[in-house]
Amino acid sequence: MKNLLAVALTVAAVATTAPATASMELAKKARCVGCHAVDKKMVGPSFKDIGAKYKDQPGVEATLTEKVRNGGAGVWGEIPMSPNGPDKIADADLQSLLRWILEGAATN
Repeated sequence: MKNLLAVALTVAAVATTAPATASMELAKKARCVGCHAVDKKMVGPSFKDIGAKYKDQPGVEATLTEKVRNGGAGVWGEIPMSPNGPDKIADADLQSLLRWILEGAATN
């Protein structure tokens, strides 16, 4: 019984300190969905198009982190993406979200 309680407390501690699970909920929390959708172009490209374009490129997470943090224009069209600092999405959450996008942006 003590072992079961210890495991439960450990799981609870990890669950409350781990970054948010990458999913549509995380994209909504960071307000990415104001410009991006999972599978259709809006103001910006869809998450699936981003994932397909950058999948398997070496160093892509660092490249995309820089694009999200600094903003940019010209890769997907004329409309620029505004910078998105850590106050909008924490570093750990951004990395989780980028992995989700690069894995195909499942609709969970």
